[in-house]
Amino acid sequence: MPIVAMALVVLLFGVFLWVLHRSEREEETLTLIKDVLWVEQNLHFQLTSDEEKLQYLAESLGREDTAPVNYSVMARHIVTVNPAIQRVVRLDPQGRPVRSEPPVDDGPALDDAFGPSPRADAFLIARSSGRRAYSAPYRLGAADTAFEVVIPIFRGQEFAGALAGVLSIDALLTHHVPWWFAQRYQLEVIDPYGAVLGTKSRIAMPEPRRSHVVPFDPPGHGLTLVATLHQLSGNLGRNILIAAIFALTVSALWSLWAVRRHIARRIRAEEALRAEHAFRKAMEDSLTVGMRARDLDGRIIYVNPAFCRMVGWSAEELVGAGPIMPYWLPEDLVHTEEVFRAVLAGNAPANGFELRFRRANGERFDALIYEAPLIDAKGRHTGWMGSVLDITERKRAEELARQQQERLQQTARLITMGEMASTLAHELNQPLSAIASYCTGCLNRLQAGSIRPDELATALEKLSGQAKRAGQIIRRIHDFVRKSEPNVAPCCLSQVLEDCVALMEADARQQGVKLVLEMGRGLPAVMADRILLQQVAVNLMRNGIEAMAATRRDRRRLSVTVQEVDGSVLTRIQDRGCGISPENAEKLFSPFFTTKTEGMGMGLNICRSIIEHHQGRLWFEPAADGGTVFLFSLPVLSAPSLTDATESQDERPQDV
Repeated sequence: MPIVAMALVVLLFGVFLWVLHRSEREEETLTLIKDVLWVEQNLHFQLTSDEEKLQYLAESLGREDTAPVNYSVMARHIVTVNPAIQRVVRLDPQGRPVRSEPPVDDGPALDDAFGPSPRADAFLIARSSGRRAYSAPYRLGAADTAFEVVIPIFRGQEFAGALAGVLSIDALLTHHVPWWFAQRYQLEVIDPYGAVLGTKSRIAMPEPRRSHVVPFDPPGHGLTLVATLHQLSGNLGRNILIAAIFALTVSALWSLWAVRRHIARRIRAEEALRAEHAFRKAMEDSLTVGMRARDLDGRIIYVNPAFCRMVGWSAEELVGAGPIMPYWLPEDLVHTEEVFRAVLAGNAPANGFELRFRRANGERFDALIYEAPLIDAKGRHTGWMGSVLDITERKRAEELARQQQERLQQTARLITMGEMASTLAHELNQPLSAIASYCTGCLNRLQAGSIRPDELATALEKLSGQAKRAGQIIRRIHDFVRKSEPNVAPCCLSQVLEDCVALMEADARQQGVKLVLEMGRGLPAVMADRILLQQVAVNLMRNGIEAMAATRRDRRRLSVTVQEVDGSVLTRIQDRGCGISPENAEKLFSPFFTTKTEGMGMGLNICRSIIEHHQGRLWFEPAADGGTVFLFSLPVLSAPSLTDATESQDERPQDV
């Protein structure tokens, strides 16, 4: 009801303003009409006065035979006293100009100093009627318009010519329209065609509201006076009062509406708060993550049911407890208190931290804790909120997965070595055959007794070299396939790749593949497991060799490049094989996906897992000249780098 009442007040106030505005407009219209009629009468009076003066001069010229008249003096006096009259012209009985005041520079033969004028029609009317006559308006100079009044001259009953007075419309408006009228109105003289012949206004850029039109007669000929009311400033005090009343009314109406809306909003907020509280209580009761809140002194102020189930104590037993907490391990109190102080100091790790707690029955469990500031509704820091996750089973699962991954990697290495067994057997057969040949030759020469010591030494050195070569092959095979615990340590990737190239040398030679190793100079060390990196490199190199089975033998080339790029050691293994089709590219690293007839589909998946475990990245790109490029990058060791053992050597590719 208050809102309806205020709305009615506003409505009535608007009606009052409309009635007042309408009354003002009617009053302005009546004032406009009266003022225009007054100006029209004033101009009519001035024209009548000018006519009388010209009539007196004409009558004087008609009596010139009895009393000579000084035409120039009287005409100049008329022009001087009456600013609207621009010129007085004496016409002969044929209507030709005889004398003009002010005089015309070119002589009396000219029609007029201002050019031709429609004087002839007015002259004929004046001669035939014997009364004054007005001409039609015409252009006077560049920016003015004039009309003429022609008064006949008679000597007795004989027509002796006429007297023409040239009247400027602008001068007439300028000198005979008062300033107060120009302040309020714009006055214009308009011909029948709508052209503006003269105007007067003190407003530089008028903004018309209403206008009134009256005939301008004399001079007639369809001329009209048009007065237009300007947009003037109204009553400032009244407008301010009206605006203040309207503003107060609107403010009161808005206040009532705001109060109503506030009450409705508060009711909705209370209902939403009750619903939200019930919802959050149900959500907290259903959480499996433990929630624990502590104040700035470290005392527990809130625990949810999940945390109580996790530690085995009730909320009543935990709320209000301070250091030392009942679920802390007695044997690890020093470390737990250090972490506790770091959290209260605001130095809790953003990624969380792990602690071991105990349950009420004495069982130990691993917990992952995330701490965040507890902020109240006023933005004040009042404590810390912690999320506690029991990660005991997760850690067991991670350990089991790690062991399974190691077994899978070991199996993959054994399978790779099994595929390379025939080639390696042939590779081992060469040094062993050479050793047997050297031994047989030495025995034969010794039995013959014809060998010299220097010849025996040379043969034994060659035999020793072949034995070392066989030993290196066996050592690489043993290192590659042996099962060992992960050993992450600084290592030089170039040395790892050299061993891999030596291991794949026989297989590449058997397939007719040219194996090229290019190493950058002074490569930094990486933190990695040497055996796992060998497994990745051997797998990628073997895939590249097999991919070139359909390539011409003269184009079979496998390039292995290692260099430092943007804080990482980047390895590129490029072949010239058939490439990877788009449909296989998306599934290439998926488990159990393979394009080989007898493959397991785990090689590339294991390689990616190994590289990502070392915080690196493994991907592939199509090669520019055909084939595929497999790339993997490993972060550079932040500690002082382990430089390449061949740092002092020139940087050059090695062909095997």
